[in-house]
Amino acid sequence: MKKTVIVCAVVTLALLLVVSAYACQPQPAGNRIAFVSERDGNFEIYVMDADGSNQTRLTNDPGRDMMPAWSPDGSRLAFNSDRDGNVEIYVMNADGSNQTRLTNNPAEDGMPAWSPDGSRLAFNSDRDGNFEIYVMDADGSNQTRLTNDPSRDTMPAWSPDGSRLAFNSDRGEDFEIYVMDADGSNQYNLTNDPGWDTMPAWSPDGSRLAFNSDRDENFEIYVMNADGSNQTRLTNDPGWDTMPAWSPDGSRLAFNSNRDGNVEIYVMDADGSNQYNLTNSPAWDGDPAWY
Repeated sequence: MKKTVIVCAVVTLALLLVVSAYACQPQPAGNRIAFVSERDGNFEIYVMDADGSNQTRLTNDPGRDMMPAWSPDGSRLAFNSDRDGNVEIYVMNADGSNQTRLTNNPAEDGMPAWSPDGSRLAFNSDRDGNFEIYVMDADGSNQTRLTNDPSRDTMPAWSPDGSRLAFNSDRGEDFEIYVMDADGSNQYNLTNDPGWDTMPAWSPDGSRLAFNSDRDENFEIYVMNADGSNQTRLTNDPGWDTMPAWSPDGSRLAFNSNRDGNVEIYVMDADGSNQYNLTNSPAWDGDPAWY
């Protein structure tokens, strides 16, 4: 009997060690979506499973925490917050711990985007009197401006190979989507439409860009080839559909929509089919970021 008890104890301990080791490993890509919600009375960062379950708050601060962005390995989230009286860029572990400010400027620094290798963050700032695209090392050092135009350049998005950045700019008559090399050179527009084309998001294979546009008199989600060709509408709803975010395997897109009278997070297949909501809260839920 004593021997049996000892064997059972050893087996149980081994199982606990296996479970513990598994829990400490990064979860497979595609399983989690970070988002923003004001369901608790203030804009905070949350995370949920890709099917909408297990919605959990990560931040808890009187300031507004918004625009989450996953690091490539899923271990951290960058975001912007005005918790210190001004919008700055912060980073935290994926469980919400170790929240650290990376920028510290009287101007607004926001909309962070990780480079594919995790070594840098692109962001937009009006520190030089106008919104431009900047880049910095992942620890906040070496902050460098990439664009220099009288118009507003915002919302950078890295190509999956790290060679280019897409961004919004109103340097023409309205907002269009531009692209440039990662060092800021070779800037040119991909869209040229009377409507606003904004919020670019690269597909994981780098072949396409999703974006939102009001060219058809209402904000909808579109997709185009990486060279700007074949611009195609994916959503068609009286509500506003914005902020597309690709799943890691490129098969689906998450996005914001107020089609049901309140901004919630929806998901659809990459061809625009099978649209359904993941969140359903009386409060605002938006800014999805998929890992």
